[in-house]
Amino acid sequence: MKNCRSLISLPNELGNLTSLTTMNIRNYYSLTTLPNELGNLTSLTTLNMSRYTSLTSLSNELHNLKSLITLYIDDCLRLLSLPNEFGNLTSLTILDTSVWSNLTSLPNELGNFTSLTTLNISECSSLTSLLNELNKLTSLTTLNIMNLTSLPNELKNLTSLTFVPNELGNLTSLTTFDVKNYKSLTSLTNELGNLTSLTTMNIRNCYNLTTLPNELGNLTYFTTLNILRSSSLTLLPNKLGNLKSLTTLNIDDCPSLLSLPNELDNLTSLTILDISVCSNLILLPNELGNLTSLTTLNINECSSLTSLPNKLGKLTSLTTLNMWRCVSLISLPNELGNLTSLTSLHIWRCSSLTSLPNKLGNFTSLTILDISNLTSLTTLDIREYSSLISLPNELGNSTSLITLDIGVCSSLTLLLNKLIRLTSLSTLNMWGCSSLTSLPNKLGNHIFLTILDMIRCLSLTSLPNELGNLDIITK
Repeated sequence: MKNCRSLISLPNELGNLTSLTTMNIRNYYSLTTLPNELGNLTSLTTLNMSRYTSLTSLSNELHNLKSLITLYIDDCLRLLSLPNEFGNLTSLTILDTSVWSNLTSLPNELGNFTSLTTLNISECSSLTSLLNELNKLTSLTTLNIMNLTSLPNELKNLTSLTFVPNELGNLTSLTTFDVKNYKSLTSLTNELGNLTSLTTMNIRNCYNLTTLPNELGNLTYFTTLNILRSSSLTLLPNKLGNLKSLTTLNIDDCPSLLSLPNELDNLTSLTILDISVCSNLILLPNELGNLTSLTTLNINECSSLTSLPNKLGKLTSLTTLNMWRCVSLISLPNELGNLTSLTSLHIWRCSSLTSLPNKLGNFTSLTILDISNLTSLTTLDIREYSSLISLPNELGNSTSLITLDIGVCSSLTLLLNKLIRLTSLSTLNMWGCSSLTSLPNKLGNHIFLTILDMIRCLSLTSLPNELGNLDIITK
């Protein structure tokens, strides 16, 4: 019985349905009160009263529903409080009172809900704090809170908490900790270090957060840390290096971050590292080369970064390397050629990059190569990419390219017509491209081309007539 939007009252006779176990009466927008007789439904285990937008109070008699396990009273915009008598609902495991814009406080009796596993009080915009009594909810596994300005330190004892989906403030007792859209939050409580079951922390859109507590280093079960759009964060605690179980670290859109702690080299279980939109980050620690389990490294839009540490060449498990819009990056270390497990390489819009490492030809496992919009690139050496079947279309945008070496790319079957855009090209080495069957006709328009090497292109059966336009071919 739902979506009766014009219904203004429920019949008292509903109280006679004493065997009823589930009642779904949501989306009653015009209903202003509930009959006291609902308190007679002592067999009721599930009650859904969502979106009672005109309801101003709850019947005190609801406290008789001692078999109730699930209670949804979300989006009841005019409700001001929960009755104290609700503390009698000790069988309750799920309570959703989200989107109560006028709720200012929770009853102390909420601490009686020792069986409660899920509590949703998100988007209660007038709620400014939580009760210390929540410390008693030792079975709590899901807590969803939004826009709170303070929370009690006692929450640190909720060591069974396993999931916090979105939007909460300074909460301290969980396995997944999600802090979102807390624009006034400047710090996190040190008590977070007591949450020894914590595995995941997401910090997002906390624009005034300047530091993280060193005590995070106590969370030895930590596997995932995401720090997104924290524009005032200037440094990370050195003790993050203690998180030996950490597998994923995302640091995204933290423009005030100046450096990463050297101690990150202790994160020997780390498989994914994402450092993006950190515009003031000027260098990466050499110690990152000790992350021998790392499989994915993203370094994107770090506009002040001019170079990468040589020791990145020690990341022999790395399969994916992405570098996007690092506009001050001038060169890459030759040691990157040691990354023989690399299957995907994206270097996109690094406009100051003039060359790529000579050893890129060692990437024999490479299947995806994206070197888009490298407008300052003058030399590209991708010899011996035996798995590469085509060149990226965006290569045609590298208009400063003078030398292109694709020798022994034995799976390469064709060259792009867009190579015509490489008007500065003077050297093209295709030696040993044994699967190459044809050349683009417009290759003859490269008036500066002086070296063209096609030795051992065994599948090449003919040459375009336009090559006759090239007056000087030295090889």
